[in-house]
Amino acid sequence: MRNAELIFIPTPTVGHLVPFIEFARRLIEQDDRIRITILLMKLQGQSHLDSFVKSVASSLQFVRFIDVPELEEKPTLSTTQCVEAYLYDVIERNIPLVRKIVMDILTSLALDGVTVKGLVADLFCLPMIDVAKDASLPFYVFLTTNSGFLAMMKYLADRHCKDTSVFVKDCGEMLSIPGFVNPVPTKVLPSALFLEDGYDAYVKLAILFTKAKGVLVNTSFDIEPYSVDHFHHEENYPSVYAVGPIFNPNTLPHPDEDLALRAELMKWLDDQPEASVVFLCFGSMGRLRGSLVKEIAHGLELCQYRFIWSFRTEEGTNDEILPEGFLDRVSGRGIICGWSPQVEILAHKAVGGFMSHCGWNSTVESLWFGVPIVTWPMYAEQQLNAFLMVKELKLAVEMKLDYRVHSNELVSANEIETAIRCVMNKDNNVLRKRVMDISKMAQEATFNGGSSYLAIEKFIQDVTGTKP
Repeated sequence: MRNAELIFIPTPTVGHLVPFIEFARRLIEQDDRIRITILLMKLQGQSHLDSFVKSVASSLQFVRFIDVPELEEKPTLSTTQCVEAYLYDVIERNIPLVRKIVMDILTSLALDGVTVKGLVADLFCLPMIDVAKDASLPFYVFLTTNSGFLAMMKYLADRHCKDTSVFVKDCGEMLSIPGFVNPVPTKVLPSALFLEDGYDAYVKLAILFTKAKGVLVNTSFDIEPYSVDHFHHEENYPSVYAVGPIFNPNTLPHPDEDLALRAELMKWLDDQPEASVVFLCFGSMGRLRGSLVKEIAHGLELCQYRFIWSFRTEEGTNDEILPEGFLDRVSGRGIICGWSPQVEILAHKAVGGFMSHCGWNSTVESLWFGVPIVTWPMYAEQQLNAFLMVKELKLAVEMKLDYRVHSNELVSANEIETAIRCVMNKDNNVLRKRVMDISKMAQEATFNGGSSYLAIEKFIQDVTGTKP
Protein backbone atom coordinates (compact mmCIF):
# COMPACT_ATOMS: atom_id res chain seq x y z
CA MET A 1 0.00 0.00 0.00
CA ARG A 2 1.23 3.49 -0.85
CA ASN A 3 0.92 5.03 2.59
CA ALA A 4 3.92 7.40 2.72
CA GLU A 5 3.15 10.86 1.29
CA LEU A 6 5.64 13.54 0.31
CA ILE A 7 4.50 17.10 -0.45
CA PHE A 8 6.51 18.84 -3.19
CA ILE A 9 6.63 22.64 -3.44
CA PRO A 10 8.38 23.71 -6.67
CA THR A 11 8.99 27.17 -8.05
CA PRO A 12 6.14 27.55 -10.59
CA THR A 13 8.20 27.72 -13.79
CA VAL A 14 8.66 24.95 -16.36
CA GLY A 15 12.44 24.83 -15.81
CA HIS A 16 11.92 24.01 -12.13
CA LEU A 17 8.70 22.01 -12.38
CA VAL A 18 10.00 19.48 -14.94
CA PRO A 19 12.81 18.12 -12.68
CA PHE A 20 10.35 17.95 -9.75
CA ILE A 21 7.94 15.85 -11.80
CA GLU A 22 10.74 13.55 -12.94
CA PHE A 23 12.03 13.21 -9.38
CA ALA A 24 8.50 12.28 -8.28
CA ARG A 25 8.41 9.65 -11.02
CA ARG A 26 11.79 8.27 -9.91
CA LEU A 27 10.74 8.01 -6.24
CA ILE A 28 7.48 6.24 -7.09
CA GLU A 29 9.19 3.76 -9.40
CA GLN A 30 11.86 3.01 -6.80
CA ASP A 31 9.63 2.49 -3.77
CA ASP A 32 6.06 1.14 -3.78
CA ARG A 33 5.15 2.95 -0.54
CA ILE A 34 5.63 6.49 -1.88
CA ARG A 35 2.91 8.81 -3.20
CA ILE A 36 3.34 12.50 -3.93
CA THR A 37 1.33 15.72 -3.92
CA ILE A 38 2.72 18.67 -5.89
CA LEU A 39 1.51 22.14 -4.88
CA LEU A 40 1.35 24.65 -7.75
CA MET A 41 1.59 28.32 -6.86
CA LYS A 42 0.65 31.04 -9.33
CA LEU A 43 3.35 33.22 -10.80
CA GLN A 44 2.87 36.16 -13.12
CA GLY A 45 3.50 35.22 -16.76
CA GLN A 46 3.40 31.44 -16.19
CA SER A 47 -0.19 30.70 -17.25
CA HIS A 48 1.06 28.08 -19.78
CA LEU A 49 1.99 25.85 -16.82
CA ASP A 50 -1.62 24.64 -16.59
CA SER A 51 -1.55 23.13 -20.08
CA PHE A 52 1.86 21.57 -19.39
CA VAL A 53 0.64 19.96 -16.15
CA LYS A 54 -2.47 18.59 -17.88
CA SER A 55 -0.28 17.05 -20.57
CA VAL A 56 1.84 15.07 -18.07
CA ALA A 57 -0.60 14.39 -15.22
CA SER A 58 -2.35 11.46 -16.91
CA SER A 59 0.95 9.56 -17.22
CA LEU A 60 1.83 9.98 -13.54
CA GLN A 61 0.28 7.39 -11.27
CA PHE A 62 0.31 8.20 -7.55
CA VAL A 63 1.06 11.89 -8.18
CA ARG A 64 -1.62 14.54 -7.70
CA PHE A 65 -1.44 18.27 -8.33
CA ILE A 66 -3.13 20.85 -6.09
CA ASP A 67 -3.45 24.46 -7.21
CA VAL A 68 -2.60 27.05 -4.59
CA PRO A 69 -5.19 29.89 -4.77
CA GLU A 70 -4.02 33.09 -6.38
CA LEU A 71 -2.83 35.85 -4.07
CA GLU A 72 -5.39 38.59 -3.47
CA GLU A 73 -2.67 41.18 -3.94
CA LYS A 74 -0.51 40.06 -6.82
CA PRO A 75 3.06 41.38 -6.58
CA THR A 76 4.46 42.67 -9.87
CA LEU A 77 8.08 42.64 -10.93
CA SER A 78 9.22 46.26 -11.00
CA THR A 79 11.89 47.50 -13.38
CA THR A 80 14.23 48.16 -10.45
CA GLN A 81 13.67 44.81 -8.73
CA CYS A 82 15.86 41.75 -9.16
CA VAL A 83 13.97 38.59 -10.29
CA GLU A 84 15.36 36.58 -7.35
CA ALA A 85 14.14 39.20 -4.86
CA TYR A 86 10.73 39.20 -6.56
CA LEU A 87 10.49 35.40 -6.31
CA TYR A 88 11.45 35.47 -2.64
CA ASP A 89 8.67 38.00 -2.00
CA VAL A 90 6.08 35.93 -3.94
CA ILE A 91 6.96 32.71 -2.08
CA GLU A 92 6.78 34.43 1.33
CA ARG A 93 3.33 35.79 0.50
CA ASN A 94 2.17 32.28 -0.41
CA ILE A 95 3.15 30.79 2.97
CA PRO A 96 -0.32 31.21 4.62
CA LEU A 97 -2.07 29.68 1.57
CA VAL A 98 0.34 26.73 1.44
CA ARG A 99 0.12 26.25 5.21
CA LYS A 100 -3.68 25.85 5.01
CA ILE A 101 -3.41 23.29 2.19
CA VAL A 102 -0.74 21.28 4.03
CA MET A 103 -2.78 21.21 7.24
CA ASP A 104 -5.86 20.08 5.27
CA ILE A 105 -3.80 17.32 3.62
CA LEU A 106 -2.53 16.12 7.01
CA THR A 107 -6.08 15.85 8.32
CA SER A 108 -7.60 14.15 5.27
CA LEU A 109 -4.78 11.63 4.75
CA ALA A 110 -4.74 10.61 8.40
CA LEU A 111 -8.32 9.39 7.93
CA ASP A 112 -7.14 7.23 5.00
CA GLY A 113 -4.24 5.69 6.91
CA VAL A 114 -1.64 7.65 4.95
CA THR A 115 1.19 9.50 6.72
CA VAL A 116 2.81 12.66 5.35
CA LYS A 117 6.54 12.05 5.78
CA GLY A 118 7.99 15.38 4.71
CA LEU A 119 8.00 18.55 2.62
CA VAL A 120 10.39 18.83 -0.35
CA ALA A 121 10.81 22.40 -1.61
CA ASP A 122 12.66 24.15 -4.40
CA LEU A 123 15.54 26.61 -3.94
CA PHE A 124 13.29 29.67 -4.09
CA CYS A 125 10.68 27.94 -1.90
CA LEU A 126 13.05 27.63 1.06
CA PRO A 127 10.91 30.10 3.09
CA MET A 128 8.31 27.27 3.18
CA ILE A 129 10.43 25.78 5.97
CA ASP A 130 8.05 27.73 8.26
CA VAL A 131 5.17 25.54 7.02
CA ALA A 132 7.17 22.39 7.76
CA LYS A 133 7.85 23.61 11.31
CA ASP A 134 4.17 24.40 11.92
CA ALA A 135 3.19 20.96 10.63
CA SER A 136 6.02 19.19 12.53
CA LEU A 137 7.34 17.74 9.27
CA PRO A 138 10.97 17.27 8.16
CA PHE A 139 11.97 19.75 5.47
CA TYR A 140 14.12 18.86 2.48
CA VAL A 141 15.32 20.90 -0.49
CA PHE A 142 15.42 19.55 -4.03
CA LEU A 143 18.05 21.64 -5.79
CA THR A 144 17.39 21.45 -9.54
CA THR A 145 20.94 22.61 -10.27
CA ASN A 146 24.36 21.25 -9.26
CA SER A 147 26.55 20.60 -6.24
CA GLY A 148 28.87 23.46 -7.23
CA PHE A 149 25.96 25.88 -6.83
CA LEU A 150 25.24 24.42 -3.38
CA ALA A 151 28.91 24.93 -2.46
CA MET A 152 28.58 28.59 -3.48
CA MET A 153 25.44 28.96 -1.32
CA LYS A 154 27.19 27.47 1.70
CA TYR A 155 30.12 29.83 1.11
CA LEU A 156 27.69 32.80 1.01
CA ALA A 157 26.08 31.76 4.30
CA ASP A 158 29.46 31.26 6.02
CA ARG A 159 30.80 34.54 4.65
CA HIS A 160 27.71 36.46 5.82
CA CYS A 161 27.90 34.95 9.31
CA LYS A 162 31.49 36.19 9.63
CA ASP A 163 30.84 39.68 8.26
CA THR A 164 27.34 40.97 7.46
CA SER A 165 28.74 44.05 5.71
CA VAL A 166 30.51 42.04 2.98
CA PHE A 167 29.02 42.54 -0.47
CA VAL A 168 30.05 40.77 -3.68
CA LYS A 169 31.70 43.11 -6.15
CA ASP A 170 32.31 42.21 -9.80
CA CYS A 171 35.91 43.35 -9.62
CA GLY A 172 38.00 40.40 -10.74
CA GLU A 173 38.30 38.95 -7.23
CA MET A 174 39.06 35.21 -7.00
CA LEU A 175 37.16 33.33 -4.29
CA SER A 176 38.33 30.17 -2.53
CA ILE A 177 35.04 28.27 -2.27
CA PRO A 178 35.21 24.90 -0.47
CA GLY A 179 33.88 22.28 -2.90
CA PHE A 180 35.64 23.83 -5.92
CA VAL A 181 39.09 22.67 -7.02
CA ASN A 182 39.90 26.03 -8.63
CA PRO A 183 39.53 29.60 -7.32
CA VAL A 184 36.18 30.96 -8.55
CA PRO A 185 36.22 34.41 -10.20
CA THR A 186 33.45 36.70 -8.96
CA LYS A 187 32.61 37.46 -12.61
CA VAL A 188 30.99 33.99 -12.98
CA LEU A 189 28.71 34.34 -9.95
CA PRO A 190 24.94 34.82 -10.52
CA SER A 191 24.08 38.36 -11.67
CA ALA A 192 21.73 38.86 -8.72
CA LEU A 193 24.66 38.83 -6.30
CA PHE A 194 25.83 42.18 -7.68
CA LEU A 195 22.50 43.84 -6.85
CA GLU A 196 21.56 44.79 -3.30
CA ASP A 197 18.10 43.18 -3.22
CA GLY A 198 19.35 40.12 -5.13
CA TYR A 199 22.30 39.65 -2.78
CA ASP A 200 19.96 39.96 0.21
CA ALA A 201 17.61 37.29 -1.24
CA TYR A 202 20.50 34.92 -1.97
CA VAL A 203 21.97 35.29 1.52
CA LYS A 204 18.58 34.60 3.13
CA LEU A 205 18.19 31.48 0.96
CA ALA A 206 21.76 30.38 1.72
CA ILE A 207 21.10 30.58 5.47
CA LEU A 208 17.79 28.70 5.12
CA PHE A 209 19.66 25.82 3.43
CA THR A 210 21.51 25.24 6.70
CA LYS A 211 18.19 24.73 8.54
CA ALA A 212 16.90 21.96 6.23
CA LYS A 213 17.20 18.31 7.16
CA GLY A 214 18.67 17.41 3.79
CA VAL A 215 19.42 18.65 0.28
CA LEU A 216 18.73 16.55 -2.83
CA VAL A 217 20.88 17.67 -5.76
CA ASN A 218 20.34 17.04 -9.48
CA THR A 219 23.83 15.67 -10.06
CA SER A 220 25.79 12.49 -9.49
CA PHE A 221 29.11 11.59 -7.92
CA ASP A 222 30.37 10.74 -11.42
CA ILE A 223 29.58 14.22 -12.77
CA GLU A 224 30.87 16.23 -9.78
CA PRO A 225 33.10 13.89 -7.75
CA TYR A 226 35.07 16.58 -5.89
CA SER A 227 32.10 18.69 -4.80
CA VAL A 228 29.83 15.74 -3.89
CA ASP A 229 32.64 14.15 -1.88
CA HIS A 230 33.25 17.48 -0.13
CA PHE A 231 29.67 17.53 1.19
CA HIS A 232 29.91 13.93 2.35
CA HIS A 233 32.58 15.14 4.78
CA GLU A 234 30.72 18.25 6.00
CA GLU A 235 29.68 17.58 9.59
CA ASN A 236 27.71 20.75 10.38
CA TYR A 237 25.54 20.84 7.27
CA PRO A 238 22.35 19.04 6.19
CA SER A 239 22.74 15.63 4.51
CA VAL A 240 23.40 16.00 0.78
CA TYR A 241 22.02 13.38 -1.60
CA ALA A 242 23.37 13.36 -5.18
CA VAL A 243 20.28 11.88 -6.88
CA GLY A 244 20.77 12.92 -10.52
CA PRO A 245 20.76 13.18 -13.39
CA ILE A 246 17.00 13.75 -12.98
CA PHE A 247 15.29 14.09 -16.34
CA ASN A 248 13.13 12.00 -18.65
CA PRO A 249 14.89 10.89 -21.86
CA ASN A 250 11.50 9.74 -23.19
CA THR A 251 9.79 13.09 -22.79
CA LEU A 252 6.36 13.70 -24.32
CA PRO A 253 5.82 16.57 -26.79
CA HIS A 254 5.13 19.93 -25.14
CA PRO A 255 1.43 20.85 -25.62
CA ASP A 256 2.43 24.09 -27.41
CA GLU A 257 4.84 22.32 -29.74
CA ASP A 258 4.37 22.30 -33.51
CA LEU A 259 4.23 18.55 -34.25
CA ALA A 260 4.64 19.06 -38.00
CA LEU A 261 7.88 21.01 -37.39
CA ARG A 262 9.01 18.34 -34.94
CA ALA A 263 8.53 15.65 -37.60
CA GLU A 264 10.34 17.78 -40.21
CA LEU A 265 13.32 18.32 -37.88
CA MET A 266 13.68 14.64 -37.03
CA LYS A 267 13.36 13.57 -40.68
CA TRP A 268 16.08 16.08 -41.65
CA LEU A 269 18.34 14.77 -38.87
CA ASP A 270 17.79 11.19 -40.02
CA ASP A 271 19.35 12.14 -43.36
CA GLN A 272 22.52 13.68 -41.88
CA PRO A 273 25.83 11.85 -41.20
CA GLU A 274 26.67 10.85 -37.63
CA ALA A 275 27.94 13.68 -35.33
CA SER A 276 27.80 16.19 -38.23
CA VAL A 277 25.21 18.67 -36.88
CA VAL A 278 25.72 21.42 -34.30
CA PHE A 279 22.64 22.37 -32.28
CA LEU A 280 22.28 25.96 -31.03
CA CYS A 281 19.71 26.75 -28.34
CA PHE A 282 19.74 29.39 -25.59
CA GLY A 283 16.77 28.51 -23.41
CA SER A 284 13.21 29.79 -23.09
CA MET A 285 14.35 33.16 -21.73
CA GLY A 286 17.39 33.66 -23.96
CA ARG A 287 15.97 36.20 -26.41
CA LEU A 288 18.71 37.59 -28.61
CA ARG A 289 19.36 41.11 -29.87
CA GLY A 290 19.34 41.58 -33.63
CA SER A 291 23.07 42.34 -33.71
CA LEU A 292 23.87 39.02 -32.01
CA VAL A 293 21.58 37.10 -34.36
CA LYS A 294 23.54 38.49 -37.31
CA GLU A 295 26.90 37.47 -35.75
CA ILE A 296 25.64 33.91 -35.10
CA ALA A 297 24.35 33.67 -38.68
CA HIS A 298 27.71 34.90 -40.01
CA GLY A 299 29.56 32.43 -37.75
CA LEU A 300 27.44 29.56 -39.07
CA GLU A 301 28.23 30.59 -42.64
CA LEU A 302 31.95 30.74 -41.87
CA CYS A 303 32.20 27.35 -40.17
CA GLN A 304 30.21 25.50 -42.87
CA TYR A 305 28.87 22.85 -40.47
CA ARG A 306 25.32 21.53 -40.63
CA PHE A 307 23.15 23.07 -37.92
CA ILE A 308 19.81 23.36 -36.14
CA TRP A 309 19.38 26.80 -34.60
CA SER A 310 16.51 27.32 -32.16
CA PHE A 311 16.11 30.95 -31.18
CA ARG A 312 13.77 33.77 -30.31
CA THR A 313 14.60 37.40 -30.75
CA GLU A 314 13.77 40.65 -28.97
CA GLU A 315 13.17 42.44 -32.27
CA GLY A 316 10.67 41.39 -34.96
CA THR A 317 10.43 37.88 -36.40
CA ASN A 318 13.37 35.54 -37.03
CA ASP A 319 13.14 36.03 -40.81
CA GLU A 320 13.13 39.83 -40.50
CA ILE A 321 16.27 39.93 -38.40
CA LEU A 322 18.49 37.42 -40.23
CA PRO A 323 21.06 38.77 -42.73
CA GLU A 324 19.71 39.20 -46.24
CA GLY A 325 20.08 36.03 -48.31
CA PHE A 326 21.22 33.94 -45.31
CA LEU A 327 18.39 31.40 -45.57
CA ASP A 328 19.14 30.84 -49.27
CA ARG A 329 22.87 30.43 -48.66
CA VAL A 330 22.39 27.78 -45.93
CA SER A 331 19.44 26.02 -47.59
CA GLY A 332 19.71 22.27 -47.05
CA ARG A 333 22.62 22.68 -44.61
CA GLY A 334 20.69 24.09 -41.67
CA ILE A 335 17.30 24.55 -40.05
CA ILE A 336 16.11 27.57 -38.08
CA CYS A 337 13.16 27.31 -35.70
CA GLY A 338 11.66 29.16 -32.75
CA TRP A 339 10.98 26.06 -30.65
CA SER A 340 12.64 22.65 -30.80
CA PRO A 341 12.31 19.21 -29.18
CA GLN A 342 15.65 19.56 -27.40
CA VAL A 343 15.81 16.11 -25.79
CA GLU A 344 15.05 14.33 -29.07
CA ILE A 345 17.61 16.44 -30.94
CA LEU A 346 20.38 15.82 -28.40
CA ALA A 347 19.56 12.09 -28.42
CA HIS A 348 19.98 11.88 -32.20
CA LYS A 349 23.21 10.32 -33.52
CA ALA A 350 23.56 13.09 -36.14
CA VAL A 351 24.16 15.74 -33.43
CA GLY A 352 27.82 16.22 -32.55
CA GLY A 353 27.87 19.47 -30.56
CA PHE A 354 25.63 21.81 -28.60
CA MET A 355 26.06 25.58 -28.26
CA SER A 356 24.14 26.23 -25.04
CA HIS A 357 23.19 28.84 -22.45
CA CYS A 358 24.30 26.29 -19.83
CA GLY A 359 21.03 26.04 -17.94
CA TRP A 360 21.49 22.96 -15.74
CA ASN A 361 18.54 21.06 -17.26
CA SER A 362 20.11 21.47 -20.72
CA THR A 363 23.56 20.58 -19.38
CA VAL A 364 22.25 17.37 -17.79
CA GLU A 365 20.55 16.42 -21.06
CA SER A 366 23.71 16.97 -23.11
CA LEU A 367 25.82 14.96 -20.65
CA TRP A 368 23.29 12.13 -20.62
CA PHE A 369 23.49 11.79 -24.41
CA GLY A 370 27.26 12.42 -24.61
CA VAL A 371 27.05 15.65 -26.62
CA PRO A 372 29.87 18.14 -25.85
CA ILE A 373 28.86 21.75 -25.12
CA VAL A 374 30.06 25.18 -26.21
CA THR A 375 29.40 27.54 -23.30
CA TRP A 376 27.43 30.74 -23.85
CA PRO A 377 25.73 31.55 -20.50
CA MET A 378 23.00 34.19 -20.44
CA TYR A 379 21.36 34.66 -17.00
CA ALA A 380 20.65 33.19 -13.52
CA GLU A 381 23.42 30.78 -12.37
CA GLN A 382 24.47 29.85 -15.92
CA GLN A 383 27.86 31.60 -15.71
CA LEU A 384 28.75 29.42 -12.70
CA ASN A 385 27.54 26.34 -14.61
CA ALA A 386 29.78 27.30 -17.55
CA PHE A 387 32.77 27.73 -15.22
CA LEU A 388 32.00 24.36 -13.64
CA MET A 389 31.77 22.60 -17.01
CA VAL A 390 34.93 24.16 -18.49
CA LYS A 391 37.34 24.73 -15.61
CA GLU A 392 36.27 22.23 -12.93
CA LEU A 393 35.00 19.27 -14.94
CA LYS A 394 36.67 19.83 -18.35
CA LEU A 395 33.49 18.71 -20.12
CA ALA A 396 32.88 21.70 -22.40
CA VAL A 397 34.48 24.08 -24.90
CA GLU A 398 34.82 27.63 -23.57
CA MET A 399 33.44 30.38 -25.74
CA LYS A 400 32.12 32.62 -22.94
CA LEU A 401 32.05 32.14 -19.17
CA ASP A 402 30.85 35.54 -17.97
CA TYR A 403 28.53 36.75 -20.76
CA ARG A 404 25.23 38.28 -19.54
CA VAL A 405 22.20 38.66 -21.76
CA HIS A 406 21.53 42.28 -20.74
CA SER A 407 25.09 43.40 -21.37
CA ASN A 408 26.00 45.25 -24.55
CA GLU A 409 28.83 42.83 -25.30
CA LEU A 410 28.88 41.66 -28.91
CA VAL A 411 30.15 38.12 -29.49
CA SER A 412 31.81 38.09 -32.90
CA ALA A 413 31.17 35.72 -35.78
CA ASN A 414 34.84 34.66 -35.63
CA GLU A 415 34.52 33.66 -31.95
CA ILE A 416 31.39 31.66 -32.78
CA GLU A 417 33.04 29.99 -35.78
CA THR A 418 36.14 29.04 -33.75
CA ALA A 419 34.09 27.56 -30.90
CA ILE A 420 31.89 25.51 -33.25
CA ARG A 421 34.93 24.19 -35.12
CA CYS A 422 36.50 23.21 -31.80
CA VAL A 423 33.47 21.29 -30.49
CA MET A 424 32.75 19.62 -33.85
CA ASN A 425 36.37 18.70 -34.60
CA LYS A 426 36.46 14.92 -34.66
CA ASP A 427 40.16 15.05 -33.79
CA ASN A 428 39.24 16.61 -30.41
CA ASN A 429 39.20 13.10 -29.00
CA VAL A 430 40.07 13.99 -25.40
CA LEU A 431 36.93 16.12 -24.84
CA ARG A 432 34.63 13.82 -26.81
CA LYS A 433 35.86 10.69 -25.01
CA ARG A 434 35.57 12.39 -21.63
CA VAL A 435 31.99 13.46 -22.30
CA MET A 436 31.08 9.96 -23.54
CA ASP A 437 32.65 8.38 -20.43
CA ILE A 438 30.67 10.71 -18.14
CA SER A 439 27.51 9.94 -20.14
CA LYS A 440 27.95 6.21 -19.51
CA MET A 441 28.73 6.69 -15.80
CA ALA A 442 25.87 9.17 -15.25
CA GLN A 443 23.37 6.77 -16.79
CA GLU A 444 24.71 3.84 -14.76
CA ALA A 445 24.41 5.93 -11.58
CA THR A 446 20.62 5.88 -11.99
CA PHE A 447 20.40 2.09 -12.43
CA ASN A 448 19.62 -0.27 -9.54
CA GLY A 449 22.76 -0.29 -7.37
CA GLY A 450 24.21 2.90 -8.95
CA SER A 451 25.33 5.84 -6.79
CA SER A 452 22.26 8.01 -7.50
CA TYR A 453 19.87 5.07 -7.07
CA LEU A 454 21.44 4.35 -3.68
CA ALA A 455 21.27 8.07 -2.74
CA ILE A 456 17.50 8.04 -3.42
CA GLU A 457 17.21 4.82 -1.41
CA LYS A 458 19.05 6.49 1.48
CA PHE A 459 16.74 9.53 1.28
CA ILE A 460 13.63 7.31 1.33
CA GLN A 461 15.02 5.45 4.33
CA ASP A 462 15.78 8.71 6.14
CA VAL A 463 12.44 10.36 5.41
CA THR A 464 10.29 7.29 6.15
CA GLY A 465 12.36 5.95 9.03
CA THR A 466 12.44 2.47 7.47
CA LYS A 467 14.28 0.68 4.68
CA PRO A 468 12.55 0.39 1.26
